[in-house]
Amino acid sequence: MKKIALGTALAAFVAGACSPTVRIEAPDKPIEINLNVKIDQEVRVKLDREVEDLIADNPDLF
Repeated sequence: MKKIALGTALAAFVAGACSPTVRIEAPDKPIEINLNVKIDQEVRVKLDREVEDLIADNPDLF
């Protein structure tokens, strides 16, 4: 009976020694995020053929 109890205790000790440890710690340095973003915008205006003809016929309109 002693051998079974000793074997069970040894198995429990080995199983407990193999459990992983997880630590959550704050970083020593502040977190720095560099965002180098370049935004270009191109606007294109398309006129209908009738509007283009109207502008061509009346250049002083605008």
